[in-house]
Amino acid sequence: MRKLAPVELTKLMLARIEQLNPKLNAYITVTTELALAQAKKAESELFAPRGRKGLGDRGPLHGIPISLKDNIYTKGIRTTAGSRILKDFIPQHDAQVVVLLREAGAVLLGKTNMHEFAYGVTTNNPHYGPARNPWDPARIPGGSSGGSAAAVAAGLCYGSIGTDTGGSIRIPASLCGIVGLKPTRGHVSDSGVIPLSPTLDSTGPLARSTRDAAIILRAIAQTPSFPFGSWPAQAFSAKLPKPRLGLPEELFFKLLSDDIGNVFDAAIRDFSKLGATTRKISIPLLNETEEDGNQITWAEATHYHQQAGHFPRRTADYGEDVRARLEMGTKVFATSYLQSLYLRVRFIHQLLFAMDEAGVNALAVPTTPISAPVIGEETTVLAREEHPTRALLLRNNRPANLAGISALSIPCGFTQSGLPVGLQLIGRHTGEQTLLRIAHAYERAHPEQRRPPL
Repeated sequence: MRKLAPVELTKLMLARIEQLNPKLNAYITVTTELALAQAKKAESELFAPRGRKGLGDRGPLHGIPISLKDNIYTKGIRTTAGSRILKDFIPQHDAQVVVLLREAGAVLLGKTNMHEFAYGVTTNNPHYGPARNPWDPARIPGGSSGGSAAAVAAGLCYGSIGTDTGGSIRIPASLCGIVGLKPTRGHVSDSGVIPLSPTLDSTGPLARSTRDAAIILRAIAQTPSFPFGSWPAQAFSAKLPKPRLGLPEELFFKLLSDDIGNVFDAAIRDFSKLGATTRKISIPLLNETEEDGNQITWAEATHYHQQAGHFPRRTADYGEDVRARLEMGTKVFATSYLQSLYLRVRFIHQLLFAMDEAGVNALAVPTTPISAPVIGEETTVLAREEHPTRALLLRNNRPANLAGISALSIPCGFTQSGLPVGLQLIGRHTGEQTLLRIAHAYERAHPEQRRPPL
């Protein structure tokens, strides 16, 4: 395989964006001049004569073209958060993740489309147009990091940074057939990231493989005690103890399409062939996570928009769905919000106790109960009943946000109609290494699950 230098690689990505972005609408802003300048700088550093001060290889991201979700501050580059309200907003400083990516030598291709203010799971954006799924442009890529997932899946970047409050990295990763990692709360800085719900928000990578996700995570992680060492290179080559996977008896398997259920069951059998053991595990408060997550998100999102001076002053500038959710936030009682925070603490203790008691490394569940819906599809029929599509997509993802723990979605197969299916591994606090290593073992055994969109 021929190796490409950063400038040639960046030009290749920019050409693909020019060709495919009109169809997929994955990017809101493409930073062509900046990307080429950063690529040239990376090339001069990588290929400079040895011994020149300040030059050299900064690591595996040096010269690699990536993208950023458009709610992440970029100095001198507009950051819209997918909204009309911030359509001309140009930050005066970079988010901390951007600072770290620059230090790692990454090349910024542009800012990706997203659900307005990250407050939704479709990326059917009323201001910049819907982002489209590369597997079927009539379908959503998921959200709110939908543009990032579509760009990674379609080969319009080599990785992206998204945000996840109730599944907004994992849902689009699942629907687009890529890897999406929600890190442990606080392991990646949210400084300079426009918030949705500070209690639940997390910033993390979307990538084509577990190894790529690990490389990006290592570059942006801020926790000094994070047990990286020489990770990910040596961690992936070391022998992996047999994984012990928990299958929760509550919530996750109560609503599943036949397609998703069949693919997930086959993936679990494949894990067993790799030496993994599975056991059922009970976590009673799981059934209450949806309502608790709603109460916290509604209250905190509305509070942020009030403090920022956007709501209700500019109510007419919001999309209809986001405006309705902000109005919901005005109706949350303080006692309800505080009760949800209290139940969150109880849930964390209960979840970690149950995992310890069962002796499992991770929970294994379907990332979403359904495959990618058609754009504009507000309800989905499951078990002969109509369910809100948004609630179905959030259902299996919010528990990890509520607990603040690590969670990872990986491709595990395809529906009968050829749409990707995601398997979610939910770990412990600081459990990213374990999740990535388990997923990497599966990924190596099943390279066919990572095929690109046709």
